[in-house]
Amino acid sequence: MIWGFTLILLGIIAVPSLIVSKKSNKGELLEQIEPHQGWIGIAFCLWGIWGVVSSVLNMNLLTTFPLWWITLFVGNIVEVVLGFLLGFGLITKIFSSKIETEKRAYIREKLAPKLGRLGIVGLLMGVWMTAVSFLFL
Repeated sequence: MIWGFTLILLGIIAVPSLIVSKKSNKGELLEQIEPHQGWIGIAFCLWGIWGVVSSVLNMNLLTTFPLWWITLFVGNIVEVVLGFLLGFGLITKIFSSKIETEKRAYIREKLAPKLGRLGIVGLLMGVWMTAVSFLFL
């Protein structure tokens, strides 16, 4: 159930990127949002990686509860990708200072619409994960 709630929260955090990407002053807005999204994204990416590892370690559930296992696995993959995309701006700022700010801003502007769409997928997947967890628990 917590996997679904975290994915819903991550989707809610990611959806404003879709709205911001359509604004005229999107560079300034993305610059203000980036530090908060970055740290949250990195944390959720690590949480999603743990979820993928956890689901792989519990492969025996695939024979008894295949719907739950597939839901858990796919949901955590969405969480990893969404967390990485949210944290991408901060990751590039921290680890590759050689990339000039114009190029970093260009990459961030290209990722923002994809991040928003994936945020909607994350919201839907989080609701599904929560519903399925109530069915099996």
